Amino acid sequence: MAENTHLAMSHEDTTKGAVHCFQDEFGNWLTYTFDDNSAGVAVPAIQAIPDPLVEVLNDQWETGSSSSSSTVVIDNKSESHLLDIPDIPGSVARQHRNRHLLYTDSITERNQDDDNNSTPDSEGIRNIICMEEKPPPKKVKYNYRFPLFPWKTIKVTYDRLALLALLDRNRTILENIAAVFLSMLVGVFGSLLLTANFFQDFFIFLFCVIIASCQYSLLKSVQPDSASPVHGHNRIIAFSRPVYFCLCCSLVLLLDYTSKQASFSVYHLYGLPLTDPGLLRFARDLVMVLLLCFPLVFVLGLLPQCNTFAMYLLEQVETHIFGGHTTTSLTAAFSSVCRSLVSVGLVYGFCFGALRDTVLSSQHVLFSVFCGLLVAMAYHLSRCTSDLSVLWQVLSRWLFAEEEKSDDDERSDVVDPLPEKLRQSVASRLKSDAIVCSVIAMLVFAIHVSTVFTVLQPSVTNVLLIVAGAVGVVTHYIMPQFRKQLPWLCFAHPLLKTHEYHQFEVRDCARVMWFEKLYVWLRFVERNVVYPLLFLSTLTKDAPVLVRNFGPYLGSAVVSLCGLKLLRGSFSNTLHQHVILIFTYFFFHYDFPHASETFLIDFYCMSILFSKLYDFLLKLRFVLTYIAPWQITWGSAFHAFAQPFSVPHSAMLFVQAAVSAFFQAPLNPFLGSAIFITSYARPTKFWERDYNTKRVDHSNTRLSTHLERNPGSDDNNLNSIFYEHLTRSLQHSLCGDLILGRWGNVAAGDCFVLASDYLNCLVHVIEMGNGLATFQMRGLEFRGTYCQQREVEAITEGVDEDEGCCCCEPGHLPHMLSGNAAFNQRWLAWEVTAVKYVLEGYSISDNSAASMLQVFDLRKILISYYIKSIIYYVVRSPKLETWVNNSDIQEALKICLDKTYADVDPTFNHNIDDDYDLRLNGISRHSFCNTYLLWIQHCAGRREQAVDSSRESALVTLCFGLCVLGRRALGTASHHMSSSLESFLYGLHALFKGDFRITSPKDEWVFCDMEMLRRCVAPGVRMSLKLHQDHFTSPDEYDDHRVLYDAITAHEENLVISHEGDPAWRNAVLTNVQSLLALRHVLDDGSDEYKIIMLNKRYLSFRVIKVNRECVRGLWAGQQQELVFLRNRNPERGSIQNAKQALRNMINSSCDQPIGYPIYVSPLTTSYSNTNEQLNSIVGGELSLEAIKSSIIKTWRRLRKTCGAGCNSGGTGVQDNNDNTNCGQQQNTTSGSTPAPPTTTTSTGGHFHRHSSGSSNRVTAGTTESQAPPASRLSVSSTSASTLTSPANKQTATPIATITGFIGDHGSKEALMQRVQIIDVGQVYDTVNVGRRLQWPEESMRQRGGKSVWRDWSPREGMEGTVVHRWLPCHRDAARRSHVDKPILLVSIEDNFVPIAESGVLDLGAEV
Repeated sequence: MAENTHLAMSHEDTTKGAVHCFQDEFGNWLTYTFDDNSAGVAVPAIQAIPDPLVEVLNDQWETGSSSSSSTVVIDNKSESHLLDIPDIPGSVARQHRNRHLLYTDSITERNQDDDNNSTPDSEGIRNIICMEEKPPPKKVKYNYRFPLFPWKTIKVTYDRLALLALLDRNRTILENIAAVFLSMLVGVFGSLLLTANFFQDFFIFLFCVIIASCQYSLLKSVQPDSASPVHGHNRIIAFSRPVYFCLCCSLVLLLDYTSKQASFSVYHLYGLPLTDPGLLRFARDLVMVLLLCFPLVFVLGLLPQCNTFAMYLLEQVETHIFGGHTTTSLTAAFSSVCRSLVSVGLVYGFCFGALRDTVLSSQHVLFSVFCGLLVAMAYHLSRCTSDLSVLWQVLSRWLFAEEEKSDDDERSDVVDPLPEKLRQSVASRLKSDAIVCSVIAMLVFAIHVSTVFTVLQPSVTNVLLIVAGAVGVVTHYIMPQFRKQLPWLCFAHPLLKTHEYHQFEVRDCARVMWFEKLYVWLRFVERNVVYPLLFLSTLTKDAPVLVRNFGPYLGSAVVSLCGLKLLRGSFSNTLHQHVILIFTYFFFHYDFPHASETFLIDFYCMSILFSKLYDFLLKLRFVLTYIAPWQITWGSAFHAFAQPFSVPHSAMLFVQAAVSAFFQAPLNPFLGSAIFITSYARPTKFWERDYNTKRVDHSNTRLSTHLERNPGSDDNNLNSIFYEHLTRSLQHSLCGDLILGRWGNVAAGDCFVLASDYLNCLVHVIEMGNGLATFQMRGLEFRGTYCQQREVEAITEGVDEDEGCCCCEPGHLPHMLSGNAAFNQRWLAWEVTAVKYVLEGYSISDNSAASMLQVFDLRKILISYYIKSIIYYVVRSPKLETWVNNSDIQEALKICLDKTYADVDPTFNHNIDDDYDLRLNGISRHSFCNTYLLWIQHCAGRREQAVDSSRESALVTLCFGLCVLGRRALGTASHHMSSSLESFLYGLHALFKGDFRITSPKDEWVFCDMEMLRRCVAPGVRMSLKLHQDHFTSPDEYDDHRVLYDAITAHEENLVISHEGDPAWRNAVLTNVQSLLALRHVLDDGSDEYKIIMLNKRYLSFRVIKVNRECVRGLWAGQQQELVFLRNRNPERGSIQNAKQALRNMINSSCDQPIGYPIYVSPLTTSYSNTNEQLNSIVGGELSLEAIKSSIIKTWRRLRKTCGAGCNSGGTGVQDNNDNTNCGQQQNTTSGSTPAPPTTTTSTGGHFHRHSSGSSNRVTAGTTESQAPPASRLSVSSTSASTLTSPANKQTATPIATITGFIGDHGSKEALMQRVQIIDVGQVYDTVNVGRRLQWPEESMRQRGGKSVWRDWSPREGMEGTVVHRWLPCHRDAARRSHVDKPILLVSIEDNFVPIAESGVLDLGAEV
């Protein structure tokens, strides 16, 4: 090295002569010297190396990775003196075989070994000389210690990184076992096919290459694979090639074996021999061709990974073979197929037992049993979701109630209500199915055994066909078109409008319209009556024919399988049943009448063919809409290049569409262009992994993290809670709304966009069943990109104002679309199905906190409310007496008792502190009392237990100490810069989220009980913000202490004020709290602002847009291929640019992260119909024994009241003379007059004549009226005779009256636990607790049963309560005898008891 130079001690060493070494982008080592005489440029480091060192550097050195965590063994048997290579910043020790390594290391070692007796230069020379004397070291071998067994390891001559570059690392033992087993199977199957001479010449070599590739993929897989759905290393994709190879080889061997067997019976279907050897050999050759095309197939990604393929295959079997639902996971698909197989097996025995009897055949009693069980089982399966996790939870709770109870006891305060709600829904559906299935089985058995389907053939089948077709056309075509926003894309408005259609802002839930009720009942009759009868008729008619064609064994299986699918389809999804029905009938009755294989098999096969044709039609619509020349949107130069080149390949495009429709595979635009390629087959769920958004809040981050860096403060993370709440709202009402037809025609796999003012989300309906719908929501950003905004404008703009037609504007007919508008609407991949879909959600209002606290006066008001809120919470605290009497607190606050004491902390400021003492330059106790003593005394006066609140009391001292502490904490959080608005807002937000930092020794007394901070100061900060908000609407209202106290109390009950990162905030939103308030700190795009967020629960209006599901699947598949396989990370790539005709940007941005960028993706959520109150009001809820019992009791009570009114109004009836006599005597005794003569009743010619004393009746009525309370005299004087002689109040000699008396008089549990609602407060007896006119059940009830003890509370109309006692007129038991001529109910409402006449309440039924 040159004179006056030294090696730099660190990267920041800029002293004179400091030499820095660094490596450029080409791997060359350079040096730079800080010196006045330096050239100012870097020079190669080799120039500074002395000559003796060059010879040493020529030796080859090898180093291992210093960051390796695996065991590395250095195998060097001969001793060699190696240099210690230290780990220095930017050390070149990390570089392999660098010739300058030794030089830099020697310099570093020289600096580390430098002492006071040697100079740097002499030490460096000494190191070089020592190195010259050492012999060249031998080459070091690196070995990786591979654990072959837990007790045995072997050495592999690779280091860890080199070994990972060569081979994949299996993480579990199962992966190792699977890899070895699959490699053996590949070898076995490959040898079997080679020895069988299936391949010749070149194809033998190609097949061997395929075998080797399948085996090698188990050692080193292709990453990323073209069919991989995730970024990074995919462990499952490594098994795809060998699994598919084994499956194809098995098929080849099986088909070859069956084609050579002559013992198989040949079965024909539509003239095609299903087991013909020639057909089997053709299938074998087709599979062999697929085997030889494996390299091309896997490069193009035409086969999914093995678990996706298994789920896809099982779902296809479940939906097309068994008529079931789509599935939500691999486990759900497997369980669904097993459940369907068990169901077919259960009914097969009855079917076989009946059909083997060729005489009775389908009229055998076992066939009737078969039909009953088949319909009941199909009904139950149609109401079961594919996911059995919730069902297992319900069953385990029933079976293991004790364990479940112990788990419930350990739950925290923050509880998600959704799981319990789902369990209750599933439990109620199971109870209902147990009742309904039993009734269905018996009813179908009775109908079928009556031979109605045999005697009335073929008329009954033809009539049912006509009815089913007509009802289907009206229900699923005409009515949905009438309700669309643009019916038939010709009309400008819906022909059937909802009540909310013309409302600018929806203020209530959607009103049920008459056409919605008609739609529900039409679907109910179609699903539960028409189609079951039709398919039972066809089963009875076609079963003998199928047995003759296929034999008793296979024929019974075909009948069982076809019957189960047809009935499940009729119960689950009747959307396209009428189309399949009409097409099947005309095709096999007029086009090809001789090709029919019975209506049962015809309908079965046509349902499969229709689903494929419908997918093909949707794909063609998507392709034609996407590549239409007049609306193509080029997102990049490649799009413009690909557009003309795609035209010559249009025929191939249609072939691809047909093939992809057959395999249910997406047809995706390559890089978003006009060139389409087929992707691999996917299930309806589409996405392979169960991705859902996990919100960042204080419950899943470290305390230091969210105090210092404030994670989750971006708008997207905080706004995701609104989509989560929207998901819960949809879970509550979606299934019922779909049954009501508010989203139009909906099938499994359909995709919808919900758009409102700020919420835009995509809803993917995954599973549809009988009374259930499983969906997934994908919420988009509130402030989306430019492309997203353009597409939102396209779906929200109206088209009725367009008056163009071609190049002119002639206008349009009234309520019709113009020519241009009608043409453009037909070239869209989406359509508006509803413009006023009402859903419960939250309206969001945000105000800038800076504008509300800009001036000092506004900050002073906030501090004043802050102090008053602290005082309020201190006085209201149940631990107040403990704090006041605490000796440690008293000792710490003793200094505050001095009249001249003042806290002169610099935090306090006369500009913002209302009680600032200018004389003492601080907050004194005197100034504090002058400002807040009256408020303290008012709060103490409202306290239930009296407390001393005088000027010198301990309460005032405690309030003073806490208020000073709270302001000092605010000042500390504001960095003692409260005069600065930014600092003040920063400190306010820190306290709002609970970041209190006690730094002053004066405030350490609060550590005696931290509840003072948590229960008094923290809520005081939050409440002050709400009071400050209210100040702008009514500035002087809170000057009244009573109004302020009531306002804080009301906010405590009705409002949740919390930081958005607090788990309590999420819990409050998900539990539908009416109002919420938060202070949000937004750090986004360089902006740093504070917002006051206010949420109010209300009804929101959404536009519902139905998107072509093949458009969504194709665009999703294209994005997955582009980002995962092609690795296009360009954020402005052409495939995500806006395309209004396909909503390309909104769809692509809704993909799973990191492919898309939704701010919220919900888990798969199932909505049940029994949670929708409007649907239940039309068709009723789920059945249960309790509901049936309650309905019978209600019906009997209604009948009892009606009969009583009829008898008293002159109708015929039977009455007991003794009861009439007792009633008259009791009334006269009560009034203090002489007993009246008994009333007699005689019968003449079938008529009843009542003989009684008019004067006695008048005296009784007058006496009764005089005894009634003043508030109820009018109702008593106008009482009808029906209540006086109601059967509920008498015991007659007839059996009906006896039963009535048993139910009403003796008071069963259902009668006592009756739920009622007050409808007339004028019939409340609010003074009967004074005196002894009634005998009360308990003295405690009487003490809370009148206005003398109610004080400020009073019963109002609409209040609901439970009946705890009943007084009846003329009752024999004095404890149950009414003092007036009408029944009186004692209703428990809140903590009070309300005596009210029975006619003043509405019966709500038995309390469950």
